[in-house]
Amino acid sequence: MSKSALFLALLLPAALLSAQDFSWPPGPSRPVITVWPSTPPDSLPSTAPEADTSTPREGLVASRPVVRLGHVSTPTLTVYRPVLNPTGTAVIIFPGGGYGILAIDLEGTEVCQWLNSAHITCLLLKYRVPDTGPYPRSNIALEDAQRSLAVVRAHSADLHIDPHRIGVLGFSAGGHLAAALSTHFGQRLYTSIDANDLASSRPDFAVLIYPAYLSPIVAEPNQEPGIRFSDNPDLHPGHETPPTFLLQAEDDPVHVENATTWFLQLKAAHIPAELHIFADGGHGYGLRPTALPVTHWPALVETWLHTIGIVPAPTP
Repeated sequence: MSKSALFLALLLPAALLSAQDFSWPPGPSRPVITVWPSTPPDSLPSTAPEADTSTPREGLVASRPVVRLGHVSTPTLTVYRPVLNPTGTAVIIFPGGGYGILAIDLEGTEVCQWLNSAHITCLLLKYRVPDTGPYPRSNIALEDAQRSLAVVRAHSADLHIDPHRIGVLGFSAGGHLAAALSTHFGQRLYTSIDANDLASSRPDFAVLIYPAYLSPIVAEPNQEPGIRFSDNPDLHPGHETPPTFLLQAEDDPVHVENATTWFLQLKAAHIPAELHIFADGGHGYGLRPTALPVTHWPALVETWLHTIGIVPAPTP
C-alpha cells in the first residue's frame, strides 16, 4: 500500500462526506484500507465466504437486528471521517462477537457514527474470525490489531490525524483485544513486512465496553460455594499501558469482574483508569438506546476524553 494510493483514496468529495452512510457493508465511496499487503500471517483455511451469519433465531437488540459478520479472512479498516471540525483524534474500533463473529453494525458502524458526531475520526477494524482469539490461544486477532495500529499511525498525515492521539475502543471480545493490544504492543507477533511496521502499535488510550476474557474463573475443589475470579495470566499492565476507560453492568452474564479486576490491575500498575459500573444492562447493547441508564455511556466516554486531554474541551 503506497502513501499516495492511501491519500487519494481518502480525498472524498465534500458532497459524499456530507451524506455518509453507516450501514454495512460500506458503500463504494467509503475508503477501505487492506491491513495486510498479501496473505496475512497464520492464515486459516477459509471454510465459507464472508457473510452475515445471523438467523431468524438470533436475538434483536433494541428491537433491531444485528449484522453478525462471519468467516472473515481478509482484515480491513473502513475509514469514517467527521464532516465538520475534526479534532485530529482517531479511534480504531474492535467489534465483539466472542472471536467467532463480528457484531459489525451494533459495535462498529453505529459507533463510528457517534464518534464522527463528536468530531473524531473512526476506523472500523474487520479482524479475522472465527477461532482467532483470545490471545494466546490464538495470535491472529492480535496480529490484525497490532498491524492496524501501525498502519494508521504510519499514515496519520494522510488521514489528517494526530499520531499521538490514536486510541482503541472494543466491545466484549473486542474489549479483550483492546486490552491485549494495550499490553502487547512492544513485540510484534508477526515478522515485519514493510515501512508501516516501523510505526508503534501502542494505543494512546483505550476504551473497554463490557469486556470479556479479562478475569478467568478459578475452579477450586472443596471450597465454599461461590465463584472466584483471577487476573488474566497472559495480560499484564505495565508503565506504558495507556489510560483506560472501563464500563460494564453488574448483571452482565459475562461477569462484571472482567472490568473490576482489570481496573485493579491498572491501578496496581499506576495507570490512569476510569471505571463505571451500572446495576442493570446485561451484555451486548452497543449504543442502541433503551430505558436503562447504561445506554448513555457515550457521553461518559466523551467527558473522559476531554479530561485526559485527548480531545479538546468544548468551547463554552
